[in-house]
Amino acid sequence: MAGIRGQDTFPELTVRRFLHRAGFRFRIAAARLPGKPDIVLPKHRTVVFVHGCFWHRHSRCKYATVPATRRKFWLTKFEENVARDKRVQRLLRRDGWRVLVVWECRLAMCDLESLQRKILAPRSLRR
Repeated sequence: MAGIRGQDTFPELTVRRFLHRAGFRFRIAAARLPGKPDIVLPKHRTVVFVHGCFWHRHSRCKYATVPATRRKFWLTKFEENVARDKRVQRLLRRDGWRVLVVWECRLAMCDLESLQRKILAPRSLRR
């Protein structure tokens, strides 16, 4: 597991390339924000987390498996990851940021275009 990257993963680079081609300018891994979001779009007051389905437990996803060995350890680890994600998202929303999550398994072009629409949506329609 030591070889698993925490930054500049293939899904993250895919989202960044799409956003850059679409004309968005952003910061990456903003350490000054809670949770160190993968992508920060200051102009739109939006942060984007690119979550791996395995580590962040995408519900009903075929990639959110549990290893057969040390099952209790992994279940605890996954619970802590999910709790941290919720806590970080709550802090960011409280500070006025819009939080968007892109799941690794959902990187199809239609999902990235949906991300673009969410970023550009008027403030009153944002969730």
